[in-house]
Amino acid sequence: MGRVIHTESAGKDRDRLTKAIVIALAELAEIGASIEKRRDLAAFICLSLRLISEAIEPTVAAWEKRGYWVKADRYRMEWSWTGQAAQKMKGALLADDWDGVEQLADQIGKKLAKVKVSPHHRMGQPWIGAWEKLRAELIS
Repeated sequence: MGRVIHTESAGKDRDRLTKAIVIALAELAEIGASIEKRRDLAAFICLSLRLISEAIEPTVAAWEKRGYWVKADRYRMEWSWTGQAAQKMKGALLADDWDGVEQLADQIGKKLAKVKVSPHHRMGQPWIGAWEKLRAELIS
């Protein structure tokens, strides 16, 4: 049997999610978006930030095995804000606090200011249905 090669890594997932979040933030900033679309966008940002936060420890575990403690700590500090931002976004979204959502979106946008997305990206609209997914998590 041949060896298994994993082409998907936590780093690639994080890059894809951060680009999708940047696209969602741009969509959220549009004035004429319907409330349903805004809910989907905010829920998608919340869920994506949570996925990034959950991937921190598995990523640094490999580095710590090799003794790269400083690199692991820097990575933790660089991405530790994602879990807190996801919780705040979820709270603001569930409370229908759109001013809070906008403030959080601005803060997240500043954190991800270095992320570049091609104008001809092929991500589509990954946020469609995110509000229902978030609500389903709350029920179960």
